[in-house]
Amino acid sequence: MTIGVAPARRTASAVGEIALGALFAVVVATVGLYAFSLVQWPAFNSSNVTRAITTLGQVVAAALFAASIYLYRIHKWPWIARLAAWAGLSGFVTVTLGMPLAATKLYLFGISVDQEFRTEYLTRLTDSASLRDMTYADIPPFYPAGWFWLGGRVGNVLGMDGWEVFKPYAIGLLAVTAVVSFVLWKALIRADWAVAVSAVTTALVVAHASPEAYSAVIVMLFAPALVLAWGALHRSASGGWGAVVGTGLFLGLAATFYTLYLGLAAFTVVLMALFAAVLAYRERKSSNVLVPIAIKVAAIAAISGLIAATVWLPYLIEFLRGAPSTSGTALHYLPEAGATLPFPMFEFSLMGGLCLIGTVWVAVRFSSSRRAQALGVGVVSIYLWTLLSMAATAAGTTLLSFRLEAVLIVLLGSAGVFGFLEGSHAIYQAINEPPKFRIAAVVVAAIGAMTYAQNIPQVLQTEITVAYSDTDGDGNRADMRPPSAVSYYREVDEALTEQTQRPRDETVVLTADTSFLSYYPYFGFQGLTSHYANPLAQFDQRADAIEQWTELETPDQLIDALESSQWRAPDAFLFRRGADGYTLRLAEDVYPNDPNVRRYTVTFPEALFEDPRFTVTDIGPFALVVRTA
Repeated sequence: MTIGVAPARRTASAVGEIALGALFAVVVATVGLYAFSLVQWPAFNSSNVTRAITTLGQVVAAALFAASIYLYRIHKWPWIARLAAWAGLSGFVTVTLGMPLAATKLYLFGISVDQEFRTEYLTRLTDSASLRDMTYADIPPFYPAGWFWLGGRVGNVLGMDGWEVFKPYAIGLLAVTAVVSFVLWKALIRADWAVAVSAVTTALVVAHASPEAYSAVIVMLFAPALVLAWGALHRSASGGWGAVVGTGLFLGLAATFYTLYLGLAAFTVVLMALFAAVLAYRERKSSNVLVPIAIKVAAIAAISGLIAATVWLPYLIEFLRGAPSTSGTALHYLPEAGATLPFPMFEFSLMGGLCLIGTVWVAVRFSSSRRAQALGVGVVSIYLWTLLSMAATAAGTTLLSFRLEAVLIVLLGSAGVFGFLEGSHAIYQAINEPPKFRIAAVVVAAIGAMTYAQNIPQVLQTEITVAYSDTDGDGNRADMRPPSAVSYYREVDEALTEQTQRPRDETVVLTADTSFLSYYPYFGFQGLTSHYANPLAQFDQRADAIEQWTELETPDQLIDALESSQWRAPDAFLFRRGADGYTLRLAEDVYPNDPNVRRYTVTFPEALFEDPRFTVTDIGPFALVVRTA
């Protein structure tokens, strides 16, 4: 199980290049985002100015890609070629996401939809480096904390609140990941091709995965990681240990960032191991070849398991101790996209054409190319996972296969780049190598790439618009229109801290306006929906308890109920005023229906809080009730 000197040096060189490239990307993203912030830009959804600047920046990035590819092909000035690739990739991400969002402090989708609980998690871990649940007090987190914990440390360094650091951190880390992806590709294939495939996959990830910034990091690394994993498993017993370590690190990163993609990656590695075992047995006709593959799979599992433990261990300890919990409903979602097989290669678009080329290339080259084998097994695993998810609906759950479409697009897009490069070369040879054919191929590729790239803001139109229409933590809307009730959150926070005389993270608030927890690190008594709730929090039982409290008649009864609660009781209530009292909008899981959430309203009689032990403060549309004794 020794690692040769040359492979060790290559591994060390790649690690060093990753560190330098990541630092370079951080600088590019920081300088770019800071420069954007110096100008008072118009809102993206009311002007085409920022879109024009975005396109200009993309052209500059494309020129850097072209320069890098050219220098690599003529084998001159490799460091200049490397820096041009790094600058092009990190600059492309920064300008494509940062410029359309330049006039808002919010990231794609603002604080709406799923971005609300993600911002809440980042706010929690910006407030403290301790692994704590995003909503509930006194329980360890269930959702992987890796992306959010790192973001919290970035927020601490920059002196920014969680909601405010979300945008620069999300964009910056995607820029870093684009460069890391390039370094990985360059270690696996020729450098000029690495630039091309990294540029294309970065564009695909920004267009199709960037709204969910923490999963986009894994999507961007998926293709080179699979090629690395195949190199680890489909080799002799004495080779490939650097690739084994790299695969284990990727799975460990997935475990700390996004559980679903960990499952897909692990599933794919197992399929690869089975495929490698079949090939090895056919070649050598001996069962002894299976042992080295099994050892490598075990090593990958051990490495990824150790990394996963950094975020999962506290929850697993509580779970194994038998802490009260309810079955989670995170998998209870089946949109139409999850009920059909995705076939992006037959979409009538540039992306569809690229995926079609990739599909053909994988089919043609599967028997002779390790890249095609790795990407092909990845594609097969996605379709198998999708079919398993469909089968799981019979058992009352799903495997969230609709969220794998971005991974499928990136895998087929990567294959499409290889298919275009090899296919154009084959055509060039078949037609007697006319000197201008290469120029024509480059022109077609460049025009196609720019056409796709400049359309990315249009693909993200809805997500960008919401970032401008949502009210931020300063109480402003970036589109200059009247803010929502969120603008009163600052007054609510000031009243809460004054009346409780406690730090925010020592106060539990029961509210249906859960975006309040996205801006301020109070703990909540109840989460947004059961699908994002920690199983240890017992979401359904808490909802039942809240309904029972509304049926009480006197303050004494309410105090007794709060005192006898099996969970830490609310220190404050943030209600909306209704015709019959104080209202809360709660949610329940109604899967298999789509939508899978039903909203309903409960009303607390005002008489329950007419007691010296409660202080009631009217703030805008809110009624803040603080328990003082």
